Amino acid sequence: MFITDVKNSDTPDPLTKEVPVVVQISSDPLLYSLVSQRMAERIRLLEEIVGIDPGNRGIKNLLIKDELLKSSLSLSHAKSVLITTGFPTHHQHVPPEETDGPPGALAMAATLQALGKKVAIVTDERSIDMHKKIIEDSIEQGVLKTAVPLLTYKGETPNCAVRFLCEDGDPTAPRFDHLVAIERTGRASDGNYYNARKVNLKHLVDPIDDLFVAAQAVPGISTTGIGDGGNELGTGKVKEGVKKYVRNGETIACDVPADFTVIAGVSNWGGYAVSCALYLLNTCEIHDRYLRKAIGFPKLSERETWAASLPSVRKEEKLLSILVDHGIRSGVTGNLGMEVDGLPFYDAHSDMIKRLLEVTL
Repeated sequence: MFITDVKNSDTPDPLTKEVPVVVQISSDPLLYSLVSQRMAERIRLLEEIVGIDPGNRGIKNLLIKDELLKSSLSLSHAKSVLITTGFPTHHQHVPPEETDGPPGALAMAATLQALGKKVAIVTDERSIDMHKKIIEDSIEQGVLKTAVPLLTYKGETPNCAVRFLCEDGDPTAPRFDHLVAIERTGRASDGNYYNARKVNLKHLVDPIDDLFVAAQAVPGISTTGIGDGGNELGTGKVKEGVKKYVRNGETIACDVPADFTVIAGVSNWGGYAVSCALYLLNTCEIHDRYLRKAIGFPKLSERETWAASLPSVRKEEKLLSILVDHGIRSGVTGNLGMEVDGLPFYDAHSDMIKRLLEVTL
């Protein structure tokens, strides 16, 4: 049952006033959220904008409508979020990581922090020092305002995934409400980890997938996977489509699902879209009222702080430059330069950021 203080006879005209939309965001426990119809449509437009396929990988066949809306609503309700990224596709280089993933991860982290949520990043132990330096450089250059704690997970003992996720291993006391994977190497059905060219990267990857598998049995933890090729953690939800439509999909498809799977032409774009969607939700009067259970006052006075946390062309250009300085290469071409997945920052990524901000602000 949904109870509101607006009588049915007084339902507002959808053309002139805000109309609430009810969206289910969890089945265990059963949870719903509210957003205005107008804001929901703007978030759907964000999903449409990032859902293009510049690499002709066949990802149009993997899109599930409203996954961005549901994921961002769930994140808006969360108090503590764990993000993971890192795809060591360039196994012959040091470092093997690519420029897709970290920018999207840090964009989401910045917005979540601005909204007052606890945020941490978990990644491979072998790359922890590099990620630490990237975060330090990002703060120094004004890309980030606050440091993001870094964690590692090795999965060395039975049940250690639940102990990592929950206080004293107690499933009724999770440390995190939501796990987000963005351009994170995903485990295939044979237990290996593949790049798009079917190269096995298992020797470079810690089993962070186990956290997403364990989260399925912990009520109160939701999960999101953001990817652009179907071999990323969390895209197991669309694995049949990956096997059918994506090159080498039968081998490389990730087998580990997430509650919500956001597919984008470049994974960073999916991260940017999540940040923008969170901003839209928290500036939505209907969602804000529901979020605080109609107690207290709206937080719209913080709108400028939230807006300042969003990705911008200036910040993302600086961050990409930081990644290049650390020897991180473009995913498709392996170039050490200002590009992601073979697309130049100007004007491919800069234009995408501008388009997302035009819908958001």
